[in-house]
Amino acid sequence: MKSLLPYVQIILSVLLVAAIVLQRTGAQVGGAFGGSDNFSSAFHTRRGLEKGLFMTTIVIGILFALSALLNLI
Repeated sequence: MKSLLPYVQIILSVLLVAAIVLQRTGAQVGGAFGGSDNFSSAFHTRRGLEKGLFMTTIVIGILFALSALLNLI
């Protein structure tokens, strides 16, 4: 188990980075990499795919933190 944990952490970290990059609200995919828009400061309710991506990011973050704690033990 201990030898498998670093690989799990690498996979979780890549998934977490990808999920965070994809969460650019109110913009196209190109906006996630530095594009600008005038509506980036507006608040709105997450719906559909955006809400699913947000919840997935939270779950991946929790799993990554748990795997890091498990690695310390």
